[in-house]
Amino acid sequence: MSSDKPYRPNVGIALFNAAGRVLIGHRIKDDGPEIVLPGLEWQMPQGGIDAGEDPRQAVMRELWEETGAVNADYLGETDWMTYEFPAYDGPASHRLAKFRGQRQKWFALRFTGRDEEIDPLTPRNGQPAEFDQWRWERLDRVADLVVPFRRDVYRAVATRFAEFAG
Repeated sequence: MSSDKPYRPNVGIALFNAAGRVLIGHRIKDDGPEIVLPGLEWQMPQGGIDAGEDPRQAVMRELWEETGAVNADYLGETDWMTYEFPAYDGPASHRLAKFRGQRQKWFALRFTGRDEEIDPLTPRNGQPAEFDQWRWERLDRVADLVVPFRRDVYRAVATRFAEFAG
């Protein structure tokens, strides 16, 4: 990956239920630089920060867009972290092809709604669904379920937010 490309500004969401488990979603497809490998299709919700958008606003928008959830309380956040995308040979027109990776700020949120509120299949804000399934998982297990290029960030998130896990 070319080091002259910028990082894409992004928020990540560790949404904790009352039992201290985090919400993870099963990725629907291989989406260019954010490749999905067989057996490693799970991740926590995350998404880009729009131009001029505050990260705290972005995290609530992304939570709603990707899961339908709106009932969540702020618990904490990380400093900025980065990861690199793997080599990408697809079309230069892909929305992520112009970035070398992502610069993320992760947020811990406590879900205060009901599980029935979570619906990752309904498109919102003109964004296609990214997940076809979801479940609650132990935070310390999530890094083993994601693609390798995200694992270091997920481990750092697990360490930083361990106090919120059940």
